[in-house]
Amino acid sequence: MERQSAMEAIQPDSDELDLEQVMHLRPRRISAEQLRKYEGYIAEIFGACGLDLHTDATERTPERFIRALFDITDGYEGDPKLLTIFSTECRGDPDCQLSQVSEGPIQFFSLCEHHGLPIIGRAYVGYIAHEHIIGISKLTRLVRLFAKRFTVQERLGQQMADTLEAMLEPHGVAIYLEAHHLCTQMRGVRESAPLTRTSVWRGAFASNPALRSEFLTISGIHKSGTS
Repeated sequence: MERQSAMEAIQPDSDELDLEQVMHLRPRRISAEQLRKYEGYIAEIFGACGLDLHTDATERTPERFIRALFDITDGYEGDPKLLTIFSTECRGDPDCQLSQVSEGPIQFFSLCEHHGLPIIGRAYVGYIAHEHIIGISKLTRLVRLFAKRFTVQERLGQQMADTLEAMLEPHGVAIYLEAHHLCTQMRGVRESAPLTRTSVWRGAFASNPALRSEFLTISGIHKSGTS
């Protein structure tokens, strides 16, 4: 279960150390002894809930559950491939702006930090570059870096925007998230198909309604009715 963090993998300089703080990385170091202990806890809990752990199908369920849980929360480890940026044609001109970049929908899966139940959603990420750009695939990595944790949707969008700003220093950042929260569908009020929507606007997107509208339109959000 021991994994190398993104920042350890690339020998960070001072700027990357600052980025590590923005990303809120928390590398896990779990020994084999700890893993066996956690499996015992899960076996006790699942057994109390009614699961028969003495069948061929279920005797290893606690082990599989713990390993799956660490896998789906590995956003705490970071992603070294996210840290690749490129120069644009804007060189030293503070007013130089490129057309906005929009990527989405990017599907993500997360865990609600209140109940530990899944959040299943789609993200739309946009920015207006100044002197740096990022590979399109890195926007997917950005979403999953923060989604693969225990979180709440409101924080999720803010963390994506914070990191994109820290990496690129763009003229503006736009984040739009829509998600189903199983904590409201599997328990509690048992909503049939609720969809929670949140948005984050930074820089030019915050000050210019036309840019926000353009982002929503080219992302297909207005067109689809966010369904």
